[in-house]
Amino acid sequence: MKLLYSPASPYAAKVRMAAHHAGIRLDAEKVDTSSNPPELLANNPLGKIPTLIREGEPPIYDSVAIMHYLDRLSGGKLYPRKDPKRADADVLEALCDGVMDSLLAIMNERRSRPEDRVHQPWIDKQWDKVSRALDHLNGHLPKTGKKLNGGHFALAAALSYLDLRFSDKDWRYGRVELAAWPDTFAKHFAGFAEMKAAG
Repeated sequence: MKLLYSPASPYAAKVRMAAHHAGIRLDAEKVDTSSNPPELLANNPLGKIPTLIREGEPPIYDSVAIMHYLDRLSGGKLYPRKDPKRADADVLEALCDGVMDSLLAIMNERRSRPEDRVHQPWIDKQWDKVSRALDHLNGHLPKTGKKLNGGHFALAAALSYLDLRFSDKDWRYGRVELAAWPDTFAKHFAGFAEMKAAG
């Protein structure tokens, strides 16, 4: 299987880390979505990454859909099987994906407009969402051990994207527990440094 991705994409980082953890080999191919690469558009009409290309089967896109497919393929290695642990993992992933959504919305606002046309109230609104989510995570960190799940990979991807694109915000300030979490995660997932969102 081939994964079309960008190294800076937190959604792709989440999928790559999860596949590695589940023991699923993906051939990762970098693409530039701004150039509308034909292979990407042929497999995902939205032109978004990550997109998973399967031999002889339809492609899968959207990181959550890919995660659930990888979970089924691995026999359930990416999500707990029973409630409420499954619900906890799903909600954690949704929260962290929402953080990524807001961060990407900020980046798109900055990149798509001239500097004097950037709508700062929109950026502030998105950052407020991120700040509330980070405060919540600081007080409600997931238990992190050998049994990693989709929520853990989403959290790792979101925090690595914050470091990549928003280092000026110092998201660690006042969030001691959350600031220490990436090191805890890395102890249980050796591929973090290699597969996290990076420029």
